Amino acid sequence: MSVVALLLCAGRGERLGLGVDKALAPLAGRPLFAWSLETLERSAAVHRVVVVGPVRRLRDALAACGLAARKIVGWVEGGRERQESVARGLAALPDDATLVVVHDAARALVTTDLVSRVVADALQHGAALAAVPLADTLKQGRLGAVERTVPRAGLWCAQTPQAFRRDWLTAAHAGGIRGATDDAALIEALGHPVRLVEGDALNLKITTPRDLELAEAWLTRSSARTT
Repeated sequence: MSVVALLLCAGRGERLGLGVDKALAPLAGRPLFAWSLETLERSAAVHRVVVVGPVRRLRDALAACGLAARKIVGWVEGGRERQESVARGLAALPDDATLVVVHDAARALVTTDLVSRVVADALQHGAALAAVPLADTLKQGRLGAVERTVPRAGLWCAQTPQAFRRDWLTAAHAGGIRGATDDAALIEALGHPVRLVEGDALNLKITTPRDLELAEAWLTRSSARTT
């Protein structure tokens, strides 16, 4: 089995307010995407990586930060939407790729352990994603008025990495469904079962300046522990 990761770096990052692509936002001395890339580089479960995003800026930033990326086999410009970016990444996969791991660079604190567990379940069952049980009470309504409380039993918050058989994911993206917010939804629409793998609360999606501050604090603290 050949496992190839698509590292999605095409987000614009407007809510961060930094004036740069989200993947290039500075995080603990590196561009944000370099943290996920390093994890994929260290993961024994992933054999190769295709990076999807603003190619020239990503390559320049990677060279400047000094991270040795030996697994990258392709660089692809991202699309206008996430779904288009994944489709472009799929088109750039090596011919022998059999399992595809999709990961958002915005989840910069992903661990090699989580990557390995998701890949292991996908290799056995065909499709798997990281997710955490919903902890908060859900309210449906609008600002100023609650309409009802939504039972949270059995609800999970999806994360990445997500991993799928290449033929399933390729067929899912060729199926014509638009507007899916993750790849697991496309696989589900084809009728394939998707395994839930318990994720990590620290594997947050960096979207706002506050998220970036939290990730910076965690990485700084982790670095202090190892020095």
